Amino acid sequence: MGDHALVLGVGMVPFATPSRAEPYDVMAEGAVRAALLDAGLDYGDMQQAYVGYVYGDSTAGQNVLYRVGMTGVPVVNVNNNCSTGSSALWLARQAVEGGAADVVLVLGFEQMRRGALAAQWPDRPSPFTRFDEVLERALADREGTDADAPLAPRYFGAAGEAYAQRYGMAPETFGRVSVKARRHAAGNPYAVFRDPVTLEEVLGSPAVFGPLTRLQCCPPTCGAAAAVLVSPRFARARGLTGGVRIRAQAMTTDAPSSFEGDPMLLVGYDMSKRAAEEVYEAAGVGPEDVPVVELHDCFTTNEVISYEALGLTPEGTAEKFVLDGDNTYGGRVVTNPSGGLLSKGHPLGATGLAQCAELVWQLRGQAGQRQVEGARLGLQHNIGLGGACVVTLYERV
Repeated sequence: MGDHALVLGVGMVPFATPSRAEPYDVMAEGAVRAALLDAGLDYGDMQQAYVGYVYGDSTAGQNVLYRVGMTGVPVVNVNNNCSTGSSALWLARQAVEGGAADVVLVLGFEQMRRGALAAQWPDRPSPFTRFDEVLERALADREGTDADAPLAPRYFGAAGEAYAQRYGMAPETFGRVSVKARRHAAGNPYAVFRDPVTLEEVLGSPAVFGPLTRLQCCPPTCGAAAAVLVSPRFARARGLTGGVRIRAQAMTTDAPSSFEGDPMLLVGYDMSKRAAEEVYEAAGVGPEDVPVVELHDCFTTNEVISYEALGLTPEGTAEKFVLDGDNTYGGRVVTNPSGGLLSKGHPLGATGLAQCAELVWQLRGQAGQRQVEGARLGLQHNIGLGGACVVTLYERV
C-alpha cells in the first residue's frame, strides 16, 4: 500500500470553445503552474515529465514546459487519441511506483479546431481502416437519412442504437444523460456549458446519427490540465500532505472481440470492462464501493453503455439506472460530477488529467457544490478509439 503513487497536486484552466480559447502553450502553462502551486513544489523539483496532446507538432510538450523552466528534465510526448491524458498519467504512475523517479509532472492539453474530428494524414494508411470496415458491415442493412454524419457520431450512435435494440431502451433515455450533465456542470467553473437544458431541448436539437442529437455530442474544446505525482517516500521526506493515492490502475487495448461486428465492442465496451475488472481485482473492491465516477461520456450513448462496462449496474439495466436517478446525487453513484465531456468539454489530450483533477478535488472535499459527501474512492474511465482504455481508482489517504 505504501508504494502506491500519490497525486500531490492538480491544476487546470477553464475549458473553452475554439473561437474563445487561448493558444495551447498559454493554457498549458497555466495548468502546470496551478498543479505545482497545489503540490507546494517548484518545477525544479520535477524529475520527469509526460505531456499528452493529439493535435500538435512533435515536441510541443517541450515548448510548453520551457515557458515554466529549462532544467533539462526528460520530457516524453504522448499521443493515444482521446485516452492521451490518462495514458500519460499511466506512464507517470509507473515511473514513480517502479522507482525511476520520485516526482513526476503530467500534463495534457489540446487546441482544437471547430467542427467534427477528421483524419489529419490522408496520404498514408489509417489506423481506423479495420474499425471502419467493421462499422460499415454493421450498418450495411441499416435504413436512415444520417449516412453523411461525421465518423465519431456514427461509431457511438451505432453503439447506442445496438444497445437500445438489444435491451428495448427508449431513445429519449440517452437524452436524459445530457440533462444530467448540464445540471452537474452548473457548479463547475471550468466547464464550457453550464446553462441547464431540458429533455425537450436535447431531443429537439438537430439529429446527428441514430439516437444522437447535437446536444448529446461533446463539443470541440480547448483546454489543459496537469498533475504532480510523487512517491510516498518523497512526500514524507518533504513533510507534504494532501496527496490522493492511486490505489489501482489498468490500461487495455483492443482484443479480437472488438472486430466481431458488434458496434458496442467496436467503441471499447470490452476494453473498458477488462480494465475495470483488473482495477477492482487489484484494489480488492467492487463497483458498489465507489461513490463517484468520472467516465468517458463523449456521447450520451457511451455514458450509458459505460455504466455496464464498469459494473455500476448489471447488463441490460442502464435504462432503469438512469430513470431511477442512480447516476446522480442521491442515487447509487454520482457519474461525471464535473459535467463530463458533454458539458465540461473534451480537449482530447487534457481530458484524462481533467478527470484526475476532479476526482482529487472530490476526495479532498474541495469540489464545492459538486461535492459528493464522504467520498473515499473515485473511479476514472478514459477511452480512445484505435484503441486504448485507462481505468484508475483513487483513494483518499
